[in-house]
Amino acid sequence: MAIDKWQIVIGCEIHTQLLTKTKAFCACENRYGGMPNTRVCPVCLGLPGAMPRISKGYVELGAVAGLALNCDIAKFTKFDRKHYFYPDLAKGYQITQYDIPLCANGYVDLPMVKYPKDQQKGGEKFRPKNFINEDCILEDGKYRRVRVERIHLEEDVGKSLHLPGQHSYIDYNRSGTPLIEIVTKPDMTSPEEAALFMETVQEILRYVKVTNGNLEEGNMRCDANINLDVWEDGKLYHTPISEIKNLNSFKSIRDACSYEAQRQLKEFQEDRQEFNPGFKVTMGWDEAKGETVVQRTKNSFVDYRFVVEPDIKPFTVSDELIERARGRVGELPEAKRTRLKKEYGLTDFDVETLTSSRDLAMWFEEAAAGTKDPKKVANLILTELLADLNAKKQTITDVKITPKHISELVNAIDAGRISSAQGKVVFAEMLATNDMPEKIIKDKGMEVVSDNSAIEAVVDKVIAANPKAVADFKGGKTNVVGWLTGQVMKESKGKANPKMAASLVQKKLQEV
Repeated sequence: MAIDKWQIVIGCEIHTQLLTKTKAFCACENRYGGMPNTRVCPVCLGLPGAMPRISKGYVELGAVAGLALNCDIAKFTKFDRKHYFYPDLAKGYQITQYDIPLCANGYVDLPMVKYPKDQQKGGEKFRPKNFINEDCILEDGKYRRVRVERIHLEEDVGKSLHLPGQHSYIDYNRSGTPLIEIVTKPDMTSPEEAALFMETVQEILRYVKVTNGNLEEGNMRCDANINLDVWEDGKLYHTPISEIKNLNSFKSIRDACSYEAQRQLKEFQEDRQEFNPGFKVTMGWDEAKGETVVQRTKNSFVDYRFVVEPDIKPFTVSDELIERARGRVGELPEAKRTRLKKEYGLTDFDVETLTSSRDLAMWFEEAAAGTKDPKKVANLILTELLADLNAKKQTITDVKITPKHISELVNAIDAGRISSAQGKVVFAEMLATNDMPEKIIKDKGMEVVSDNSAIEAVVDKVIAANPKAVADFKGGKTNVVGWLTGQVMKESKGKANPKMAASLVQKKLQEV
């Protein structure tokens, strides 16, 4: 039998740590790193008799995440126990949510402009050109909608440390850290889409300050559920689902799903492996070998023996909490990018960078509000301010100058009171002293000279001192106009109005 065509089907489960001050069910500090096993207590160690209590803000942050991903928030919910054994799960079960999650029925729209064009309609490397599932492409073709089935609250487990040839150690500092698990429908149809989905979710959740989202620290990690739809002699087959665990980079998501798709296709061709709804294989990703490896098999959710958590009562979620959460969401990155392009005439690059964090976007808009030239404000922030912050390994929240500094500087340049070159000097002085531009311009005597007679005197002096340049101009070398203008600016110590200087140089050369 010959395979007619095949298609990748991917659903993701993203685990994201929340930015609460304390752990999910105890008062231990919630932060990354530190001396192992120093931020623990009887609750997060799972000692007998310890009683969990829901930490303040845990449910609200979960609701913020849900609303940011367009979910409905449950008015009534509960916690459950999920039983399984790992050395880093001290009590032998995880407190999570099973059948009544906090958030459900959401979606994330992936901006396909970020997606490689050869993959949008069925890239040859991973799937055929007669690619089938376009159900989730929105009408304008700019976005692919990935449905979010649920977001539930749960606690993280400890961390196992394996030293080659030595012992294995367990650090329980992470145990009890508040998590959300984002579970999607199987709406992604390539490894690139899966990586873009996680990248988009990371951006959104960072924007609403739900998580740090640092993949390298384990703040966010992805389990990818992948199988294939295969058409053979006109009949549709489904391969068994593989769940690739703990993918902690966009590259690993792409590479692991790509490898697993090819492995499943080969397995189907050789062994006729087909989908069984009660069976799933858990895979790991071996980065060094570039291969997925079998870890265990799961026959059904019965393996977990879910029961209602007896130590935490079911609870209602108030309208007040939901409205507070909604107020914390605000305008999301993609909507903000669209608006900034329309309102301020910015480029795609401008808005991509300016909306990389909510704090930076708000900083820009405050600066832009104080001037008639938002494009120049954007350029100053992108080329000067961010370059300085990057060199210092800082963010916009660390900067000492205010948006008013930037708008006042742009206004001074636009009014012709200082030149663009002088603007760079003023900017550097602003960063060094935190003084306002007007004070710096006054103290340094930098204001541009626009007096015609004063500039004319300097032009006459420069032309008299450069007879060869004058001769070159008469010989047809018109580029000397720019050079002589530069000499005028140098002679005036940058104070001459550059437009007036250039005009006078041109005029004097023609008169000589």
